[in-house]
Amino acid sequence: MSEREPSAPANRYPAADEWQAVDNYFTETLVGEDAALAAARRSGTATTMPNAEVAANQGAFLGLLANIAGAKRVLEFGTLAGYSTIWLARAVGESGHVVTLELEEQNAAVAEENFLAAGVADRIETIIGPALDTAAQLINDGVESFDFVFIDADKPNNPAYLAAALELTRSGAVIVIDNVVRNGEVVDGDSADPRVHGVRSVADAMAANPDLDATALQTVGEKGWDGLIIARRR
Repeated sequence: MSEREPSAPANRYPAADEWQAVDNYFTETLVGEDAALAAARRSGTATTMPNAEVAANQGAFLGLLANIAGAKRVLEFGTLAGYSTIWLARAVGESGHVVTLELEEQNAAVAEENFLAAGVADRIETIIGPALDTAAQLINDGVESFDFVFIDADKPNNPAYLAAALELTRSGAVIVIDNVVRNGEVVDGDSADPRVHGVRSVADAMAANPDLDATALQTVGEKGWDGLIIARRR
């Protein structure tokens, strides 16, 4: 490892040069991020949370998971510039449908331009407003069940987002929650950070739910030290 302190852009954890180099290697070798995806990733600077989008290899991972799950209907909590949304929309194919929930109109406008440029706008529905309110409306409307859910919004509400996801999914559905390691802070039960408590609470809720099989993966790379929870409904 380098002796230099890792750098940390806004909304990212410190990432050693070596970690970033490995991400870049696998992205260039395996992922093949195209021009529309690269532009969507860069456009994150125009959102309310620049640099918060998933890394390219993580976007590809989400797309692969959706494909493995056979997902045709995807629900996403948190859109920003729509980078992960594009990966998921491509995974569901032309006959699939992605519903993405975004609080800020500014972010949704950026994302919708990216959806058009990527050629997937016709399979994405962006709903603007507080995600808990929107999810409650989807539940009340009795929408068709989703096959895959990606939760990447405000972390203190993770338990509530999980509860909504369970109302909106079927047996066999996959649920992924992002940013759960938080630079290692997740192990600190006395943390003053409500985002840490949001992660710990949702992990406890998953562990207590007999209908869920779940695990977590730590990741290091350009996004720093973080990770994902991946669960499947029995």
